[in-house]
Amino acid sequence: MSNGDIFVGEVIGTAILILFGAGVCAAVTLRHSKARASGWVVIAFGWGFGVLAGAYTAAPLSGGQLNPAVTIGIAIDTGKWGKVWVYLLGQLVGAMLGAVLAYLVYLAQFQANVHREGTTEGTADEPVPTLGIFSTIPEIRNPVANLVTEIIATVALVLPILAFGLTKGLGQSGTTVLIVSLLVVGIGLSLGGPTGYAINPARDLGPRIVHTFLPIPNKGTSDWSYAWIPVVGPLIGGALAGALYNAAF
Repeated sequence: MSNGDIFVGEVIGTAILILFGAGVCAAVTLRHSKARASGWVVIAFGWGFGVLAGAYTAAPLSGGQLNPAVTIGIAIDTGKWGKVWVYLLGQLVGAMLGAVLAYLVYLAQFQANVHREGTTEGTADEPVPTLGIFSTIPEIRNPVANLVTEIIATVALVLPILAFGLTKGLGQSGTTVLIVSLLVVGIGLSLGGPTGYAINPARDLGPRIVHTFLPIPNKGTSDWSYAWIPVVGPLIGGALAGALYNAAF
């Protein structure tokens, strides 16, 4: 695969992933959305379907990695680092693009995110915090615990992805992408409670950058003091998974 194909594939695939993922978070979070308050299970499946659509779309061009933690894990396992930077750049650009597209889909809902004059605090007219639509926010802010959660959850993602390659026929049949999508749903349901399961540095960082600059009324903070955890944690988890796979398999 050429650098150009890898870059284009990762941009398109990651943009689709974030469009679905940020889209489902917007659907559940924002007022005047038909899916408002439909819950965590809906969010988990929305992200899983985003992986499914993005990875299948990108696979012919780049293999559909869509995640720096996966890219790092594969590089540590194989020892091939030459194209890693192309993957990472495409993933970050794609994540930012997907966040903008999700914002445009819910533009009217974002614009309605205002505090109407004459209402009191705690009413339905209070502005909705929007960062959680784009990036992760811990339920309990504890840097050590949050970092450990992201590391473990990312190992639980990357190690099985690497191991799936040992099962003959999965790659040729295209079933691997479907299984990975279900794996992401499972991680969301089982391990997503503490931090919102970034498990992907580009998925968190790209949309957070976009959130900082988007003209969303009453959007609240972009919480840059926390932003290092969903980047560093998944990178460590991806590296550990690559090393463990290389040693054990």
